[in-house]
Amino acid sequence: MKWLKVCRKDEIPERGGRAVLAGGSRIAVFRLSDGRVVAVEDRCPHKEGPLSDGLLTGATVICPMHHWKIDLESGNALPPDCGCVKTYETKVDDGIVWLRL
Repeated sequence: MKWLKVCRKDEIPERGGRAVLAGGSRIAVFRLSDGRVVAVEDRCPHKEGPLSDGLLTGATVICPMHHWKIDLESGNALPPDCGCVKTYETKVDDGIVWLRL
């Protein structure tokens, strides 16, 4: 596995997300209210809605299509829904966001 530079931290909206292409995959990168950056594959496990366009509440994103809630730390859908998305390890170095692929 290797680290790949994907964007600057300030290019991610505060308490929001954006999509990036990395390693041939579309990945949703989020900046949480506590300043941490987390990343998951950019598709809801329900109908593949773009999670990067979802509403962020804490460490949970709400899919914009059918309102499924996805825990961004584990990648799991919250009950009563079930399913999961792949999560990616992130780091921020000198304002640059890196993903481990």
